[in-house]
Amino acid sequence: MLDIKAIRANPEELRAALKNRQQDALLVAKLLELDEVWRRDKKELDELRAERNTLGLAISSAKKKKENADEPIKRSSEVSSRIKVLDEEVERLERDLENMMLLVPNIPDKSVPVGADENSNKEVIKFGKPEKFSKDVLPHDELGQKLGLIDFERGTKLGGHRFTVMYGAIAKLERAIAAFMLNVHTTNGYTECWVPHLVKSEMMQGTGNLPKFAEDLYSCKDDDLWLIPTAEVPLTNLHSGEILEVKDLPKFYTAFTPCYRREAGAYGKDIKGMIRQHQFDKVELVKIVSQESSFNELEGMVKDAQGILKLLGLPYRVVTLCTGDMGFASAKTYDIEVWIPSQDKYREISSCSNCTNFQARRANIRYRDVDGEIRFAHTLNGSGLAVGRTLIAILENYQDAEGVAIPEPLQDYMGMERIDFK
Repeated sequence: MLDIKAIRANPEELRAALKNRQQDALLVAKLLELDEVWRRDKKELDELRAERNTLGLAISSAKKKKENADEPIKRSSEVSSRIKVLDEEVERLERDLENMMLLVPNIPDKSVPVGADENSNKEVIKFGKPEKFSKDVLPHDELGQKLGLIDFERGTKLGGHRFTVMYGAIAKLERAIAAFMLNVHTTNGYTECWVPHLVKSEMMQGTGNLPKFAEDLYSCKDDDLWLIPTAEVPLTNLHSGEILEVKDLPKFYTAFTPCYRREAGAYGKDIKGMIRQHQFDKVELVKIVSQESSFNELEGMVKDAQGILKLLGLPYRVVTLCTGDMGFASAKTYDIEVWIPSQDKYREISSCSNCTNFQARRANIRYRDVDGEIRFAHTLNGSGLAVGRTLIAILENYQDAEGVAIPEPLQDYMGMERIDFK
């Protein structure tokens, strides 16, 4: 959530940000109009409450002196009636203003390239040279079915479209990848967490998933709980409503969880295989840091996520997302894209974002700086990495005529060096 005071002071900044994000800048005028009405009515309400207090003292004094108090009593009654009306109106306006503010995205950092869509993203780094292409490999879904270890038919029977069952060595490979990632990240200073997969509505609101993206989420309406779309939600909200000490920052967290997404806006995309699933595994990275350090911490997070792909020897590239392609809560995002041979292109395997104080304002995550001032923290999140897409990349990049070689760092986790065709 943005600071309404900052929007009042510089509405043009938000107008430009919305335009660059390919969103309607008329929202700013509607927001300021609602804010002006709310402030006007709130001012009148505060003044009337003060007047009522003064009238109360005058009435009490007159009664003690046995003087006529008809006029202040009459005025007090009028004021009380008006306060009752205004109280309800101010509460409604405040609620409407907050709901509108919850739909306003973060302002992109000045270093973010301006553009309408992914075609304006800027490549930053490329690691490794792709050696396998669609002519050289079976797509992961065909390979998995040939091995008898990936079962789309039973996945659909159990959960419907975009669900999958894995068996044997491939199921073990999924687990091995996650364990490997966690071990690397905890060695790099992240604290491993085990978190709930169901969270309250205010937790989803705190990270920006609600109310804007409700249609992409799975909910348990009877309990007001939501299945997490990523461990970013519980990890970021670990300190919601808290005031941390600056000496205790930064906080680095990691967690391995399933992620649940309805993919409501992805109809017809990535129908085949496991690229886009309703349930998928991910190792998440979250940082809660001081305001001054967040962009340096973003660079560090991107390096941490890249480190996994380097250790696994998978070709990848890093791109800076442009204003029209970045996420709702982000001020700056890097995407890491791994080479998928069967598609002859790089596909996203991690997004690392600095949300500045956008999520912290929503979740009320603050810290006390060295001068004793209370400030909103900056929050960062990134995939370290998406486990299923890492598995896909291994099955295709390490594929040969006899099966699939296991990357050396995973061999101890697997207790094997290959998955061969029988």
